Amino acid sequence: MADEDDEGGGTGLPASLEMAWGLRERPGKGPRPTLTLPKIVEAAVTLAAGEGMDAVSMGRVAKELGVSTMSLYRYVAAKEELYVLMSDAGVGTPPPLPPEAEGRGWRELLTDWAYAQRAVLMANSWILRIPITAPPATPNQLAWMDRGLGAMAGTDLAEGEKLSTIILIGGLVRNEATMAADMIDAIVKSGVTPEQALARYVRTLRLLAGPESHPAVTRLLDSDAFSGSGEPDFQFRFALDRLLDGLAGLIDSRSGSAP
Repeated sequence: MADEDDEGGGTGLPASLEMAWGLRERPGKGPRPTLTLPKIVEAAVTLAAGEGMDAVSMGRVAKELGVSTMSLYRYVAAKEELYVLMSDAGVGTPPPLPPEAEGRGWRELLTDWAYAQRAVLMANSWILRIPITAPPATPNQLAWMDRGLGAMAGTDLAEGEKLSTIILIGGLVRNEATMAADMIDAIVKSGVTPEQALARYVRTLRLLAGPESHPAVTRLLDSDAFSGSGEPDFQFRFALDRLLDGLAGLIDSRSGSAP
């Protein structure tokens, strides 16, 4: 395996992170190789999107590219570094702010930020299978981070509080997207429709829960919680709104406008 610091840019960063930021163009001397870091990442992402993260290994990626496994190690020092770059490629850059965004408040901007992240993770659920082992440091990750922090620029929140806010919202987004992906995978494997899966769950609860043993669950079953408005994003919207309600109370108290 090649030394991570070989012909590095003197930053002390991992070789893959240096290349992600354009701080080094290629890992060695001689003619410019046909293999590049973007090609490696693209091949890995294609594998993950088509076959899941379990299919992604240095050997499999090398095979897809028609090169030796050792040649990949000149660009990424380990599979974990490849995962980081795959995740960065998968999330992409945040969507551009609309022209009217300048006059919008922090709450609308954070809501858009959360929904945009959720859409990306739902469309690229393989990202959710990559463990989070380090804080965001790649280009796209920092762009999302900057957009989230920037949404609160006009508030009186301390910078550390802004960071805690986007960590909290990001956790909500990831947890909701992960649960949705898990349920979709289970439904696909079972061969039933989402509606059929929900009906089965309701029948199961009615068999197991009664008004004496589980009065709260019974009230839930007798309500329209499982058959009401049918709004697919209700649970996510409800949780996000309650989180932002709490943040609004803190912001208002800082500005002196709290009741």
